[in-house]
Amino acid sequence: MARARKKTAKKGKRAAKSARTRGRAAPARRRAPAAAPLAAARVRAEAEGRRGPLAGLRVIEIGQMLAGPYVGSRLVDFGAEVIKVEAPDRKDPMRVWGEHKVNGTGLWWSWLSRNKKCVTANLRDPRGVDLIRKLCAQSDVLVENFRPGTLEDWRIGPAELHKINPRLVICRVSGWGQDGPYAQRPGFASVGEAMGGFRYVNGFPGEPPVRMGISLGDSLTGMFATQGVLMALYWRDAMGGGKGQVIDASIIESCFAFMESVVPDYVKFGYVRGPSGTGLSGVVPSNIFKSKEGVWVVIAANVDPMYQRMCKAIARPDLAQYSTHELRAQNRDTIERAISEWAETRTVAEIDTILNDNNVVVGPIYSAAEMVKDPHFKARGMIVPAKDDFYGDIVVPAMTPRFSATPGRMEWLGAPEMGAHNRNVYGGILGLSAAQLAEFKKAGVI
Repeated sequence: MARARKKTAKKGKRAAKSARTRGRAAPARRRAPAAAPLAAARVRAEAEGRRGPLAGLRVIEIGQMLAGPYVGSRLVDFGAEVIKVEAPDRKDPMRVWGEHKVNGTGLWWSWLSRNKKCVTANLRDPRGVDLIRKLCAQSDVLVENFRPGTLEDWRIGPAELHKINPRLVICRVSGWGQDGPYAQRPGFASVGEAMGGFRYVNGFPGEPPVRMGISLGDSLTGMFATQGVLMALYWRDAMGGGKGQVIDASIIESCFAFMESVVPDYVKFGYVRGPSGTGLSGVVPSNIFKSKEGVWVVIAANVDPMYQRMCKAIARPDLAQYSTHELRAQNRDTIERAISEWAETRTVAEIDTILNDNNVVVGPIYSAAEMVKDPHFKARGMIVPAKDDFYGDIVVPAMTPRFSATPGRMEWLGAPEMGAHNRNVYGGILGLSAAQLAEFKKAGVI
């Protein structure tokens, strides 16, 4: 009887082990169906001669201005086929933003929309919505940055699109997120930066908060959203998830995510970090100092060994006594006054040479004029010259980061004509004839 119970127990253990093994093996079996879509992506990439790590990926970009389109620009730079959708009766504001224009088009558009296929579709017309629905049925990603609920009003929200394409990754970019009490408010980067904390810590104590001279909140949100798209694709294709999902990226949360320990410091200690001018509170030395010819230079020696090297480089061994982070914070004025006195008697070139020779972080504050002349910018190819029939001879920022095997490449600058790729997309992908396209254009559908 005891032997029988032991045999039964062993069988039970083997059965349990077998069940666990089957459970572990299941994801590998679920990944198998993804082979066909991935093969289709390779066919698309080869048919269009696309290269890059995202070649074969098809992305529909619906939205305007910056945060959403920045997602598309990050993906298209590295091989994805990005189809940008604009309303046929109004331009994306990025086409005309900027003080300086070429033939009425701002240069921001030239690189933000480079390599994108520009089509038009009236999403207030059921026929225009149907075109987008059909494109989404054959795509991997949809990026949109409208106010929450807008896609649902047009009947192309996630619930509808996942019925026709369960693998579609839908990236939704907004000011406040898809839910919450502020979701329906209009939202720009300026307010996201303000309420997300950026503006409060920027500027000088006792003075009005200032902003960066760029749309930082939009770009940060675009970066977070792009990461979300790539993670969702990895889960779908590599991890065996097999289906798409919705990514909810908001400007306010993207700004807040960069605020370091601001909120934990307040909740734990009641400390409210405020603006710290040109340096960082408690981080010494890390500030700007004026050279002999009046150029501002950043000098940052805020780690212990580097600080000692800086003291030697500027011939101030008496400052070496402030050997710890805490001591330097307590004696900030003394240290920074000494560095200022040293810097103002030397040229930028001398400051740069002396500190770099001693392995201390240093660098002048550049305007665009200095950037285009700098030998490192040139050696790294950070600024790419382009010759274009519409824009003429211009330069644009290079694609970053760099890839050793699958680098990005610039195929064309942002198309100056709205609907420039209508025939290529609607004809080549959806099979619409020239007559159908002409009829749609006349009716204001495209």
